Amino acid sequence: MFTGIITDIGTIRTHEQRGDLRLVIGCAYDMETVAIGASIACSGACLTVVEKGADWFAVDLSAETVARTAPGLWELGGRLNLERALKVGDELGGHIVTGHVDGIGTLVSAAHEGDSTRLIISAPAALAPALAAKGSITVDGISLTVNTVEDQADGSVHFGLNIIPHTAAATTLDRLTPGRAFNLEIDVLARYLDRMQSLRAASM
Repeated sequence: MFTGIITDIGTIRTHEQRGDLRLVIGCAYDMETVAIGASIACSGACLTVVEKGADWFAVDLSAETVARTAPGLWELGGRLNLERALKVGDELGGHIVTGHVDGIGTLVSAAHEGDSTRLIISAPAALAPALAAKGSITVDGISLTVNTVEDQADGSVHFGLNIIPHTAAATTLDRLTPGRAFNLEIDVLARYLDRMQSLRAASM
């Protein structure tokens, strides 16, 4: 489990296609405190540490993981939002995050609002029922509050976020270009409610 509070930005140092995709990610963590087999959320995807060094760790990504995450995210030199797994007693500063990507969002626009940046992101139709104003969503591993929700004619949804300067500086949201893809994870409660609703509808 994670909280969506980013604690480091990692950089992909090596990119090797084996049976799976092996990445070596540079980081500022004290790797002596990170065990082999530990989970680290990398831009919202929960990955397992399979090797490590003084300032790096390695992970393996299956074809399924690559297919279900944002295109271009795992390229050599790419920057990743990192978060170590939640420990019992840790402060829950964001919301409960599982590290399982539910869908891919696309940046529609980014505009300055005071000192903050207003983002509009398009989410697929499958996630539309789970998005609500003042609800939580994880964008590339970052716990954020949904400000606005606008349903689109094609069934997709546009949702708005406000990114304060601290969040932009501490994450990869300092670089925004139209069309950028994001890993999205809906709130875990919304996931269970959606499942309950679908089962209820199927039984009627």
